[in-house]
Amino acid sequence: MDDLKFGTRDKRGNWRPNDKIENAPVFVWPWSLGTFLRWLPNYFLPWNVFFFAVSALFWFVLTPSKETLLSLNWGWVLFLLARNSAIILLFYGALELRLYMQKRQGTRFKYNGKFPAENPSDVFMFKSQAIDNIIRTFGTGLPIWTAYEVLLLWSWANGWGPWSNFTAHPVWLICFGLVLPILHEFHFYCIHRLIHIPILYKWIHSVHHNSINPSPWSSLSMHPAEQLLYWSGSLIHLLVPSHPLLVLYHLNLAGTGAVVGHIGFDKIEAGKDTAVDTHAQAHYLHHKYFEVNYADGMMPLDRWMGTWHDGTAESDKIMKERFRKKREKLKASNKTPSP
Repeated sequence: MDDLKFGTRDKRGNWRPNDKIENAPVFVWPWSLGTFLRWLPNYFLPWNVFFFAVSALFWFVLTPSKETLLSLNWGWVLFLLARNSAIILLFYGALELRLYMQKRQGTRFKYNGKFPAENPSDVFMFKSQAIDNIIRTFGTGLPIWTAYEVLLLWSWANGWGPWSNFTAHPVWLICFGLVLPILHEFHFYCIHRLIHIPILYKWIHSVHHNSINPSPWSSLSMHPAEQLLYWSGSLIHLLVPSHPLLVLYHLNLAGTGAVVGHIGFDKIEAGKDTAVDTHAQAHYLHHKYFEVNYADGMMPLDRWMGTWHDGTAESDKIMKERFRKKREKLKASNKTPSP
């Protein structure tokens, strides 16, 4: 495909799409039913349907029985860890292999014109972003994800919490499941702003931001403290009526779904003239500029808080002006004599 039909490339080889990022119309006023209906398929496809399908496979085929979950033992805990690790290895690995190792579509639709392997750095273990990311993903990320899952499934099996089922409360559970991606993004925004506090950024979040030019393996490459915060949104299932299928969906939105913002390509080519939109640009811009797009772009939280970047040159100007004012304010405060 010719990516220049869909965007522009600068002198450094960085590609920018023509279309700006839009928040979901459900949050835009005045509200338009037609706009909402045209957007609605994008809420489900391609990602949320895929993550729910994975969760359904996990629940109906790859989760031990309720009787087994009643008591904690290493057998089923390690099984869940292996199952979660397998989906990440297969899904992330397939994207990394196709886009970053085989480079099947070169730099077409790639936001950053360079590949991470071209820039070895001392900030990474073995000077390799990919190796460092993989170690952090499987070394602490997957165990922490699985620990939350173990806690929630064990609580369900033992009746600890307001658990329900689709026979007793079908409307509530379906509605709850439909809004889980929104709840996940809201939680992500809150903890993301928290770990951008300078001291927390320095000691915790900077680990993730080392991957300025992210690839799929960067998705869950975080400090363990950030990983603990990241999956903590799943604890809502101990507070409101829920079902284990929705627990697994929520955990997969955070785990398997983390790759969406780290693919590094705006589209994945699926044929000579077809491609899948990744919706990756909003979070890519956060990795590039650090202080924009703390949410993932669906909710207008950044727009409301003055940190929105929609990918356009106009947003570049607004961002640079905001950064300039911030520097001037900091400079002025440093000049103020202490009492």
